Amino acid sequence: MKIISVFLTLVLLACSPIAAFGQTQEPSAAQTRAFDAWVAGFRNRALSAGIQASIFDEAFLDVALNLRVVEHDQYQPEFNKPIWEYLESSVSDARVRNGRQNFRAKRNLLNRISRRYGVQPEVLTAIWGIESNYGQNRGSFSVIEALATLAFEGRRRRYGESQLLAALETLQSGDVTPANMVGSWAGAMGHTQFIPTSYRAYAVDWNNDGKRNIWADNPADALASAANYLNRHGWRNGAPWGVEVMLPEGFDYAQVDVKNKQPVAFWNRRGVTTTAGTPLPDFGAAALLLPAGGNDPVFAIYHNFGVILRYNNAVSYALSVGHLSDRINGGGGFSKPWQRDSFALTQVQIAELQRLLTAKGFSTNGVDGVAGANTRSAIIAYQRSAGVTADGFASTALLRRLR
Repeated sequence: MKIISVFLTLVLLACSPIAAFGQTQEPSAAQTRAFDAWVAGFRNRALSAGIQASIFDEAFLDVALNLRVVEHDQYQPEFNKPIWEYLESSVSDARVRNGRQNFRAKRNLLNRISRRYGVQPEVLTAIWGIESNYGQNRGSFSVIEALATLAFEGRRRRYGESQLLAALETLQSGDVTPANMVGSWAGAMGHTQFIPTSYRAYAVDWNNDGKRNIWADNPADALASAANYLNRHGWRNGAPWGVEVMLPEGFDYAQVDVKNKQPVAFWNRRGVTTTAGTPLPDFGAAALLLPAGGNDPVFAIYHNFGVILRYNNAVSYALSVGHLSDRINGGGGFSKPWQRDSFALTQVQIAELQRLLTAKGFSTNGVDGVAGANTRSAIIAYQRSAGVTADGFASTALLRRLR
């Protein structure tokens, strides 16, 4: 009967307005009962995986279902804001100014870390700035509570459970106490916001004090851990993340694809140049990145851009880290301004776009709400027929035109 009762509680929870929790910050009694039942079940799995009962019980002493975590999970700015708005926040004048100040203040430490791990100090400073505003915003959520909520809520259950187990292993190792294991709503921790599995695999004890303390006010362990992470994922020291480029008139935008990596000579032959009009610098194969429309900034991205994506798999994040590192190192803003009139579409809007394109004779080979290769080809064909820049970008401006 207990199993049936828990099942019914979970059904009620699934039907309850957990997705609309912006209206409340307290879980219902039914949600609390279901969460407590989940915790009891997960305790058995954690103990079977080698977690000591005393460690688990101490970690979960005051843990409850946190609906604010679910709220944050449903809105992530790197996936929901237009690229120019995200960059205005992440690479603001204040963040550039503070980045340069922190770069100077920590120059000796950053240079020592850079020499050991082969990662440019300005890149480490930029990650520090993007992740925690140079240590000012390291997060205030209980990591155990945040991850337990994500595992229970279901959308990111596999992530939540694996990270929760790694967090318990970290507690068991003695690097940190439950009270001090705080971080973001997603369980990212410390100055450079390591998730628990990354912490287990890549965090280092730079200070040689016996603890890999990425939570301390002193950012040394965290910065060295970030450098180790990038190094282990193939960072190429001295090479840039990318460069802003200019495309020649009549350029075939079908070639603009982050997966279309080509030798620099390939792009140079097709008239792609730096914004100064010079040939692209050769740091290995490059792809072209078009974050917005064809009238907005365009970038040639190199190997290191992909390494930054390993840290956070969002193009806007990687672009922000790269651009902030350039600004900290004395560089300026982008040469071409953002037009701000061409927002990317939602999945529902993309599906509408696909239907409209197909109806006008530009087949997208189905309607699935995903702007993949077939949809981009259809957009380019339509744009060419309409005599506008054929950039293949699924935007609100294009949708309005089709309507």
